[in-house]
Amino acid sequence: MPGAGVLRAWVAIGIVALLSACSTGSPPPKPTPLGPNEALIGVRQAWAAQIGPVGFPLEVKAQGGNVLLASSDGTVAALDARTGHDLWRVALHQPIAAGVGSDGRLAAVVTVDNHLVALQDGHELWRQLLESHVYTAPFVAGGRVFVLAGDRAVSAYDGQSGRRLWLQKPPVQPLALRQAGVITSVDDTLVIGLSGRLVGLNPADGSIRWDALVGALRGTNDIERLSDLVAPVARLGGDICARAYQAAVGCVDTTNGQLEWSQKADGATGVAGDDRFIYGTESDGKVVAWRRAGGEPGWSSNRLLNRGLTAPLVLGRSVVVGDYAGYVHLLSRADGSLLTRLATDGSAIAATPVAADNTLIVVTRHGGVYGFQPE
Repeated sequence: MPGAGVLRAWVAIGIVALLSACSTGSPPPKPTPLGPNEALIGVRQAWAAQIGPVGFPLEVKAQGGNVLLASSDGTVAALDARTGHDLWRVALHQPIAAGVGSDGRLAAVVTVDNHLVALQDGHELWRQLLESHVYTAPFVAGGRVFVLAGDRAVSAYDGQSGRRLWLQKPPVQPLALRQAGVITSVDDTLVIGLSGRLVGLNPADGSIRWDALVGALRGTNDIERLSDLVAPVARLGGDICARAYQAAVGCVDTTNGQLEWSQKADGATGVAGDDRFIYGTESDGKVVAWRRAGGEPGWSSNRLLNRGLTAPLVLGRSVVVGDYAGYVHLLSRADGSLLTRLATDGSAIAATPVAADNTLIVVTRHGGVYGFQPE
């Protein structure tokens, strides 16, 4: 069963949403209508494929010229990013709850019945039963598979045998969201999100090396104190910039675990970045850029309000976001103006867009996989 903290958080979230709807008696805000497509840059659909409906927090993993993805029904596939052709495809015969993690050789997902499954070249290598539900794609690095559970326990497994190497549980079970949290690495440090903190762990045993507060706990009840870090993060050299759910965006120097800056922000998805800005989408659909040095506001765009945006991808001169209607918007990194808009199958974009081998790749809730390339 999910941890008590996770259940408390989701019960409370449902209660707050219900009370809010009852108190206002008004429908949700209407999405901003889309204006003409300026098409200031040339992008074409190069290919389309199918993976199957996606109803979980999918992470599409780009590795070199390959892209790995999965569907809710248990299909896991590796595609050639240039052509969309299958490199391999396997059916696990169990619905998937989290994935995909990969180092380019080993891939890993978690099923809804709590099995961590490792795959190599389209063949199942091993599976291990986990103690808790998982909503975050496993992280694969250094011949090991690392898992961040819904109760924020962290565990490590040998990549070839599946033997559990260690398990670390937080001393106090935090409130956590049923969406992808933060697990990544910088050099020889495993980095996770724990409540509103970014925490550096020793990957050999899970011991804590440092931790930095990105988003402070607020208020006195469960909802007000929910400050989970959400994926994806922006890794820029030795810095990691991350979002604390509906609280803040901040950057941490991972060489010493020091917080460089934190700014209040009201968003529910992760961030992307470059040497000038950190980019994010707010809960109301604003696309915002904060200056990487210091976190001061850079620019903000209101042209996609209430369109259910994904986290952004930085690609060339663009910031790329998907929306609830299956559109992919390429905005200028300089000022947020629209460069072009791309259409898919009309269902919501299901995951943060990724880029591989000069191809922009997006996946929809209906399972459409689209590859876009420069003209």
